Amino acid sequence: MIPARELFDLTGRVAIITGGAGLLGEQHATAIAAAGGIPVLLDVDGEAAERKARTLADTFGVAASALAVDITQPSAVRAALNEVLSRYQRVDILLNNAANNPKQENTAETEWSRLETFPIRQWEADLAVGLTGAFLCSQVFGAEMARRGRGVIVNVASDLAVIAPDQRLYRRDGVPESQQPVKPVTYSVVKTALVGLTRYLATYWADRGVRVNAISPGGVRNAQPDDFVARLSNLVPLGRMAEANEYQGAIVFLCSDASSYMTGANLVVDGGRSCW
Repeated sequence: MIPARELFDLTGRVAIITGGAGLLGEQHATAIAAAGGIPVLLDVDGEAAERKARTLADTFGVAASALAVDITQPSAVRAALNEVLSRYQRVDILLNNAANNPKQENTAETEWSRLETFPIRQWEADLAVGLTGAFLCSQVFGAEMARRGRGVIVNVASDLAVIAPDQRLYRRDGVPESQQPVKPVTYSVVKTALVGLTRYLATYWADRGVRVNAISPGGVRNAQPDDFVARLSNLVPLGRMAEANEYQGAIVFLCSDASSYMTGANLVVDGGRSCW
């Protein structure tokens, strides 16, 4: 029997993290590195990703690295795989974390967010990053893991893959109804679709040693206006938004052998919001 502590050990495992320079991407990478894994941060902002990778390497003594990659481009994703294999000779984990996520509570021009006026170019851009990017990375990195007979994919969804946005959170006094800001349709569509992609991949590669799960985190406190935080906190049984580091344990669980009999699942970590 393997001791419980060892089940969470990721020593030497190479983890690809898309959107690695973002708020949660950095937290996922930190969790991987703290468990002994080797995070590889992929981001269109290669310089920011590189700075974060250097910090991880210095802090945890792991060979963290970063690549500037546009995950909406198949050739760029394939080139990233070749670079990772050249450096590390393996890929063990893929975290599909990259997504567009406009913050309506901080946006001055909000009329575009409403369904009736939502721009098709924005729809296409959001799906390209959050869904097509996850598909391409799964296709390329997942196929490599399947070839080796072992690997883990974690798709970062959202509580809005489980429930609809409560548009009351974004309302502004004195704004006409037709111009009230809302959470754009693409965010819910992308995050819900990621759960569907999770189930598909989990069954597709079940016989090839590749486990695929999703995580649906709730909202993270990140300098939002106090009135927005209060509104959202009132919808959460725990009475608050998440701190940025509160998903690290769930990420390590899903990436490690601690979840070895888990595939095709969506782990909801939302402070209880979807219970109400």
